[in-house]
Amino acid sequence: MRTRRTTFLAFALGAALAATGAPAAQSAPSTEDWLSTSGNQIVDSTGNPVWLTGVNWFGFNASERVFHGLWSANLETLTRQVAERGMNVIRVPVSTELLLEWRAGTPLENPNINEFANPDLAGMNNLEIFNHWLDLCEKYGLKVIIDVHSAEADNSGHVYNMWYKGDITTGDALNAWEWVAETYKNNDTIIGADLKNEPHGSQGDAERAKWDSSTDHDNFKFFAEQAADRILTHNPNMLILVEGIQIYPKDGVDWTSTGVNDYDNYWWGGNLRGVKEHPVDLGEHQAQLVYSPHDYGPLVASQPWFEDDWDRQSLEDEVWGPNWLYIHQDNIAPLLIGEWGGFLDGGPNEKWMNAIRDLIVDERLHHTFWVLNPNSGDTGGLLGYDWASWDEAKYDLLEPALWSHNGKFVSLDHDVPLGGANSTTGISLSDVSGDSPSDPDPDPTDEPTDEPTDDPTPDPDPDPTDEPTDEPSPGGSCTVAYTTNDWASGFTANLTITNTSDAPIQSWELAFDFSAGQTITNVWSANATSSGSSVTLTNAAWNGIIPPGGSVEIGFSGTHSGSNPVPNAMTINGTSCHIN
Repeated sequence: MRTRRTTFLAFALGAALAATGAPAAQSAPSTEDWLSTSGNQIVDSTGNPVWLTGVNWFGFNASERVFHGLWSANLETLTRQVAERGMNVIRVPVSTELLLEWRAGTPLENPNINEFANPDLAGMNNLEIFNHWLDLCEKYGLKVIIDVHSAEADNSGHVYNMWYKGDITTGDALNAWEWVAETYKNNDTIIGADLKNEPHGSQGDAERAKWDSSTDHDNFKFFAEQAADRILTHNPNMLILVEGIQIYPKDGVDWTSTGVNDYDNYWWGGNLRGVKEHPVDLGEHQAQLVYSPHDYGPLVASQPWFEDDWDRQSLEDEVWGPNWLYIHQDNIAPLLIGEWGGFLDGGPNEKWMNAIRDLIVDERLHHTFWVLNPNSGDTGGLLGYDWASWDEAKYDLLEPALWSHNGKFVSLDHDVPLGGANSTTGISLSDVSGDSPSDPDPDPTDEPTDEPTDDPTPDPDPDPTDEPTDEPSPGGSCTVAYTTNDWASGFTANLTITNTSDAPIQSWELAFDFSAGQTITNVWSANATSSGSSVTLTNAAWNGIIPPGGSVEIGFSGTHSGSNPVPNAMTINGTSCHIN
């Protein structure tokens, strides 16, 4: 495990910094885990796609100004359990007011912490607790997204429409984000900034968030671009998450209208129709942009699309598609569904939860489930009210949407397995990608792959009359390790293609046939074409050469009905591959 940064209160330097509320200077990581985007994928520093599958944990946004639950639960235990159960990122709601307090060096002293349950937190202020928790996230392979949930530190602050309120101005919001970016610019545990939770407002509200290409004070797109510029100036590696709004004018209508029928109305933070005509512009940092809608079921609020008959297909066609899913399907940018969740009611709400869960898995959408806390009134949480037991039925619904590989949950950290160094449930990102940005060949004793073999008899039977299938072809010989993660109607498949010949495989094309009517819905690290049951996967721009002894990992999600057998045969550039 890496030693990425010094302890927050480290000797005299730490004590001096503690007086100002700022974290101590941090040592450079051995492997940087910063992320960016490529098309509708989020990728690591080597271009390998990743899957952010996490959970929300609120409290720092509220009047308590610290994680809820620490009045009885142990911080490290909960953090470790989240990682061991497969969530690889935690979205942390905060308030602008809280960030300004930290920026001013006036953190909350003596927050509501049970020191008997958390003896290691005794005497810490809330900023010290937050930084200590970042160290725990590092220990257990977790990443963090900071979400400004409200302007004021208020348990109901998210109800207010805008990113400014009362004494807290737009300028304050921008300054708060700039402080976060500068303070944590060398800490790749914090990988993303969700600029404002659920900006909203209906057509009749005096204050409502709008989305266009103006520089008006209530234009959320303009605010997002300003905030992103402040952040990326200090840390160009941060993912910028931009939520939607509530209403968007129909064709031929402008924002001056107050007619209810002149707008398409949606969940707070979920309406991203404006991206089509007015995409967010991050200039040279466009590859850091992720759109982040929120979506909920009928128990949170009755909506017209839940009336009469509805199913996943109708939601995709009439609701999700035009509001946000098109951004992913048209390859505009990645989506991270920042909030989804609810009660298991055995009825419509659970039907919705299964539908959006299946969409998330089939399309490999990034997401953070709402919520870990049991005290979310309209959704409940993954934890019971004792903050110790887990709602196993709800976790079972979520689990297929957590990133796993060969039966182990995948960290977004190249060095630390999800769950920590001794985890039995998780692996690191390098275990999946097979490399890391700073150490592509971690074994210095490996023989160079481009050197000829030392074996004087590589072919004990060089008879030219041998069958050609026993000899390497110009395209090279290969093996394909093919593993799937199946559920009722869908699956994900991970394929590791290994070049077993002594010549590079270039511009590879992997072909096979499905035998049970399976279809591919999404692919990563490759391009896909299909005709009937026949599938052809070709290399992406960055993995087109497989050196001798080397491998590439690709994958796809799909649907099936009933069985999902492994393909009987595969070829690469026309040469048969052995299937593991």
